Amino acid sequence: MATARSASLSTKRRSDSALVVCLAGNPNVGKSTLFNRLTGAAVETANYPGMTVGLNIAAARWGGREVQLVDLPGTYALDPVSEDQWVARHGLLDWQPDVVIAVVDATNLARNLYLVLQLVDLGPRVVIALNLIDEARRQSLRIDPRALSQALGLPVVPTVARRGEGLDELTAAAAAVAAGSNGLGHGRAVRYSARIEAQVAGLEEQFADGPAALPEGLPPRAAALALLEGDEELVAAFGEAGQTAAAAGRTSLAVPIAAARHAAAAAIAEACTEGRASAPAADRWWAATTSPITGVPILLAVLASVFAFLFFVGGRLSELLTSLWMATASPLLGSAVHGLFGYGAVAGTLLWGLDGGILAALAVGIPYILTFYFALALLEDSGYMNAAAFLADRVMHLFGLHGRAVIPLMAAAGCNVPAIMGTRVLSTRRERTIACALVVLVPCSARTAVILGSVSLFVGWQWALLVFGVVGLVGLVAGLALNRILPGEPEGLVMEMFPFRRPSLRLVVRKTWKRFGTFLWAAAPIMLLGSFALGALYETGLIWHLSRPLEPVVVGWLGLPAVAGLTLLLSVLRKELALQMLVVFAVARYGVAAHDLRTFMTPHQIVVYALVATIFIPCIATIAMLVRELGWRRSAAISAGTVGAALLVGGAVAHLLPLI
Repeated sequence: MATARSASLSTKRRSDSALVVCLAGNPNVGKSTLFNRLTGAAVETANYPGMTVGLNIAAARWGGREVQLVDLPGTYALDPVSEDQWVARHGLLDWQPDVVIAVVDATNLARNLYLVLQLVDLGPRVVIALNLIDEARRQSLRIDPRALSQALGLPVVPTVARRGEGLDELTAAAAAVAAGSNGLGHGRAVRYSARIEAQVAGLEEQFADGPAALPEGLPPRAAALALLEGDEELVAAFGEAGQTAAAAGRTSLAVPIAAARHAAAAAIAEACTEGRASAPAADRWWAATTSPITGVPILLAVLASVFAFLFFVGGRLSELLTSLWMATASPLLGSAVHGLFGYGAVAGTLLWGLDGGILAALAVGIPYILTFYFALALLEDSGYMNAAAFLADRVMHLFGLHGRAVIPLMAAAGCNVPAIMGTRVLSTRRERTIACALVVLVPCSARTAVILGSVSLFVGWQWALLVFGVVGLVGLVAGLALNRILPGEPEGLVMEMFPFRRPSLRLVVRKTWKRFGTFLWAAAPIMLLGSFALGALYETGLIWHLSRPLEPVVVGWLGLPAVAGLTLLLSVLRKELALQMLVVFAVARYGVAAHDLRTFMTPHQIVVYALVATIFIPCIATIAMLVRELGWRRSAAISAGTVGAALLVGGAVAHLLPLI
């Protein structure tokens, strides 16, 4: 992990008058749900320069007092060896919270308490939110909050964040700890072996006698432990002395320090827990979904269900929206534009954007992307995404990747941009390069809309499955080839298994709407501007001059109409724009009833067009993110590879389809 990082945030800092509260916890313990429950307000995202992992910040009022809540990244520890851990620790040091709410999973207490003990070493006042207590009861686990509080020296409040249970008690305890009124909050630090404590004491004396080289807010004991564990930032700050201490720690003390924390966490959890976890239905589902024998058929069934949901629900929504638009707004727009501007090029251009552009969005972009985001949020909230990732680990090794790469690849089905950002969880440049190349070949929601809005809607779902299958085959070949071309070996998989949970419809709808709103805000201006531009080209006749140079490839090799090449080039702005421009073109040429592409292209042409548009060069936002992560050379190579693959595969399919 690089050490040359700025520790300043690109957003506002703490308020002098507000109570500053940080939320910390492991991934998937309900921390973000608790954050949303406690705030319910607009959230500001804060990023450190060069970081893709950020802090969520929101304002609230507790009993009339202003509160700033800072949601730290979910992390298992505070050692700055990965981005999430680095940002979580610096978030604590930079914001200097009045109190930290540590959210722990009651069903996995021993693992969660490791982070709590690190927080105690770090020095802030802490309150424990013992979350998922309802899940613990279902598993026949009985946790004594009083005993846990006494063992840790910290207030413990049982909560069920999803239902809002215990939140009033939690906020009251946090406010009391911040005020120092209950005498709790700093906790009982782990006492290590005599050898470790001697080393810690010696370093603390050096800190007291020497120059103030500690990061602001880092207590001497926490700095000493971090130095002995090999913290690169502190090693650099203390120069030769730091290198000596870190070298000694790495060779003999780092593992004992971590082992002592784990042992203390396990002992506390055992002393405060009664009963034995039963094997609930969720655990049986985990066994079924992660076993290759049963997991693969379940995965195929889930994918088929998602496809059927998109096909039927998205298709019906598309029909409803387009019929409503054509019956109401479209005639009014046509009359108004022709009444004001006549029937010339100006009127035609305006109708391309105002009528055809919006109709294309209603027919393609909105219905399929909205339904896809809903299906994705449902899978995420149920916990199935993690099971699918674990199941696919063996396949990932064929591509020179480990199981963690599955998460960004699955996220790419929503959008390639955050998926590329997510490849930072991979440790080597080789793995990130392979993962990024595969990410851009995964059909995102926009490209899924192209396939479903053209092939599935106008040709048939069987042909849409063929397109997905060919794209998957291209990704398989690309992954195998990159694994052979780029030397190196993948790391082993280290991944926690999270339990299945009943999805919350409120949270699923909220997540769906947030993602869809972000998409719509970014896509609508581009779609309308592209519609106006294409309309102007068509009405003035320039489109035929621009499309003529593309004819040898587009018409001769791919067998598509020449104008289709222009829409493929426009797809670099946004992938769904390619199909929407085709719909607009058809509407402008044949009238509003021609939103059916079969009046403009043959079924085989529609299949080839969707296939090429899916594999073809990534959108400009994806290219920009590739450059940021991999540099110009590798980004250009990946982009050029997608163009070559799209033309090669598209032409081959165009020539093979008539033979079927």
